[in-house]
Amino acid sequence: MHHVIRRLVATIVTLFGVSILIFGLVRLLPGDIATIIAGSEGQLSAEQREAVLREFGLDRSLPVQYGLWIWNMVQGNFGWSFRNGEPVATLLFSRLPLTIELAVLSVALSSVFGLIFGVIASISQRKGVKLGTQVFGLLGLSVPDFWIGVLLIIAASQIFHWLPPLTYATLWKQPLANLQQMVLPVLALSFGLGAVTMRMTRSSMLEVLGEEFVKVGRAKGLSESAILLRYALRNAFIPIVTILGLQMGVLLGGVVIIEQVFGLPGLGWTLLNGVYQRDYPVVQGAVMLFAVGFALVNLLVDIVYTYLDPRIRHV
Repeated sequence: MHHVIRRLVATIVTLFGVSILIFGLVRLLPGDIATIIAGSEGQLSAEQREAVLREFGLDRSLPVQYGLWIWNMVQGNFGWSFRNGEPVATLLFSRLPLTIELAVLSVALSSVFGLIFGVIASISQRKGVKLGTQVFGLLGLSVPDFWIGVLLIIAASQIFHWLPPLTYATLWKQPLANLQQMVLPVLALSFGLGAVTMRMTRSSMLEVLGEEFVKVGRAKGLSESAILLRYALRNAFIPIVTILGLQMGVLLGGVVIIEQVFGLPGLGWTLLNGVYQRDYPVVQGAVMLFAVGFALVNLLVDIVYTYLDPRIRHV
C-alpha cells in the first residue's frame, strides 16, 4: 500500500512538471491566435491585435495565465477553444473514445501475438523460426508506424481493392463499419509494439528457462506446458509488463500520426489541428490527457509488479 501511495504522489508531481513544460512549449511556437486570425481576415492593426489577445487572456503575464489554466483544469474546466468557442473538455472527451479504442485494440493485438511468438521463439530449435522472429523484430523496431500505415493503405487498395469508410463510424452505432475502419490503423500501430513485446518475451523466457527452479521442476517430472505456464512465463512477466508500459508512451505518440494518416477524428487528430491553429487550450488539454493516460498506465504497471513479485511491496 505504501509503495502505491509513493508512486501516486510521484505521478502527481510528474504531471505538474508536464503541465509547466507543455504550457511553455506551446507558447514557443511561432505565431499566435492573432497571427492566425490576421492571416484569414487580413492585416490587424495594433489596437485590433491587442483586443484579440485581451479577449483570449493572452495579454496577461505567463505566470498568471498558467495559474488560471491549472486552477480551472483542476476543477474540470479545460477552457474554451480559440477557434470556435467550444468548451475544450467537451471537444476532447468527445474524441477520446476513438483514441482509447484504437490504443486498446492495438495493445491487445500486439500483446497476444508478441507473447505467443516470443514463447515459440524461446523454445523452438528450428533455424527458420529463429530467423523469422529476428527479421520480424528488426523490422518492427526499424519501420515507423505511419510508413506501415501508408503501405497498408496502398496494399488494401491495389491488391484487395478495398478501403475503409471515409466517414468515421462510431462503435456503438455502426459496430461492423467501425471495426472495418480500425483494421488498418490497428495493424499499423501493433506491428512495432508486437515486435518489441516478442523480443522481450523471448529474452526473458530464455533467461528464466535457464534458472535452477526450472531444472528442478523438470527433474520432478513436470510437463513442459506446466513449466512454461506456471513457472517460466509468470517469472518472465515483470520485464514484459515493463516494456508494455513504456511502449504505451510510444503508442500514444503513434496514435497522433496514425489518426492523421487514416483521417480518424480522435484525440491525436484534434491535437495536430490545435497546433496548426495555435489553439492553446486545445493543445494543452490534449497533451495533458495523453500525459495522464501515460502516467496512469505506469501506475497500473507498478501495481501489477506488486502482484507478480510481492517483494516489491517492501522496497
